[in-house]
Amino acid sequence: MSEVIQGVSHIDTEELVEILQDSGSRTIIIDVREPEEYIGAHIPGVPLIPMGEIVSFMDEFDKDREYVFVCRSGQRSFNVAKYFQQSGFNAVHNYAGGMLDWDGDVASGLEKVIVHPFDPTKLERS
Repeated sequence: MSEVIQGVSHIDTEELVEILQDSGSRTIIIDVREPEEYIGAHIPGVPLIPMGEIVSFMDEFDKDREYVFVCRSGQRSFNVAKYFQQSGFNAVHNYAGGMLDWDGDVASGLEKVIVHPFDPTKLERS
């Protein structure tokens, strides 16, 4: 069950799975870890924008969309979610526990890395 910590919604694994399985969901899930972490294991279909680079994409994000941020333990993604909230995004969530809590399928390699020039369609799950 989601909880709010320091004003940021935190979702658990069950809620993230529900979002991933809902083909009608327009929620965007973004992994904010470093490329070497993403290469080792990531949630299939979830794009990577490292925490240190996400700021350079901020103007391209749709403030009317819903976002979930994922990292290793939930701390970096929490910081990204807080930053997005402070930048005027209302529907942002942190995946509490991060990849350490993820017990679903994983993929490896550089499946879906977001780079400039930014193409927002690359954020969509297929």
